[in-house]
Amino acid sequence: MELMSVAQAAEKWGISMRRVQILLSQGRIPGAVRVGSNWVLPADAEKPSDARIKSGKYIKTKDKEK
Repeated sequence: MELMSVAQAAEKWGISMRRVQILLSQGRIPGAVRVGSNWVLPADAEKPSDARIKSGKYIKTKDKEK
């Protein structure tokens, strides 16, 4: 099995290294393993989909009391 580092994944997916680290800590990249203080990912790992809400439908607003 081929492995890649966080830096390689960030370059491959076009995102920052910090974002890759956050995805790893959330467990959103299957097959990733922590080796000491570093993460390694399978070379064929796919970039997780963006889980942020884009429609704005669930944005909480404060109701003004009159």
